[in-house]
Amino acid sequence: MYGATKVLDVHGHVSVPAAANAYLALLLASNTAMPSPLSSGRGGASEEEYRQAAARHVAYLDERNIDVQLIGPRPFMELGWMEPHLFRAWTHHVNETIAQQVRFHPDRFVGAAQLPIDSDAPDTAHVLAELDRCVDQLGFAAAYLAPDPKGERTTPGVHEAYWYPLYERCEDGQIPLIVHGTNTKDRRMAVVPHNYQLGFVLEQYLATQFFMHSDVFDRFPRLKVIVCHCGGALDRFMRSDPHVGQRDLADNLFFDTCAHDIDYLTAAIKQRTVPQVVFGTEAPGSGAAPRPAGEPGISGDDLVPVIGSLDFLSDEEKVRIFYDNPARVVPQLAKV
Repeated sequence: MYGATKVLDVHGHVSVPAAANAYLALLLASNTAMPSPLSSGRGGASEEEYRQAAARHVAYLDERNIDVQLIGPRPFMELGWMEPHLFRAWTHHVNETIAQQVRFHPDRFVGAAQLPIDSDAPDTAHVLAELDRCVDQLGFAAAYLAPDPKGERTTPGVHEAYWYPLYERCEDGQIPLIVHGTNTKDRRMAVVPHNYQLGFVLEQYLATQFFMHSDVFDRFPRLKVIVCHCGGALDRFMRSDPHVGQRDLADNLFFDTCAHDIDYLTAAIKQRTVPQVVFGTEAPGSGAAPRPAGEPGISGDDLVPVIGSLDFLSDEEKVRIFYDNPARVVPQLAKV
């Protein structure tokens, strides 16, 4: 809670026990699309292990004053570079784990789908069956869009016709899309630990630029998109500069607050503006490092006290970020 206001977090990822990923090793080793252990009852982690992982996740949220969180896949574990038949099986399994965690704690979590995006397909019509399953059968409220799932920078830009079938279905079904980078296979980045983070920055920033400078929201005026990590990177130009998209996209394009450095987060909120900012933390995830002495919060992803301390925001604006804006973009978060 923030005072008397519920805190709604749009950026969370499923928590699973380590044993759950044995299924992934079997997929890759056998090159066979075997059924998920959750549906077949064969192999993988026990239900008790899954429950323990979910309980740790809830405790983590409690420590950070987060009431409800939208959970999707762990992006660096999406592994869209797999062969398509394996990626479809892996995606099905990941979505089953998300649904299970929501069932364990329906008062704390809402599901967002992983999609089996194949960069080499003619368009995104091939992901719609899994999207429909997740929404209609599993009750998910959103879906993750990986802008370059193979990490090879060969996927059409998010403004291109390749994505239109997905956009049309999401607009019709009022399903918001969560844009989050996944992996990178750029050899230059091998020197950087956890270099998938560089892929996150690059792909999310590019997606932001492509949305701002294209006609996507003219074609799909009711489509809502959240770009994670404040949009990947900030613009270095003034708002009036033609290098920056000049269109008002406050009804379509949103940015979460998942930036753990206070100075960066402050700049991001000012640049993106409060109407387009939605609260998101990725807790638990990459923000577990302890805060420096003198800063609010116990860790990087403890963002409620950080945003609560920002004196350039009014209390009304903080409530918009914590509750009103997330509820507007993902209404199901406010119904839990």
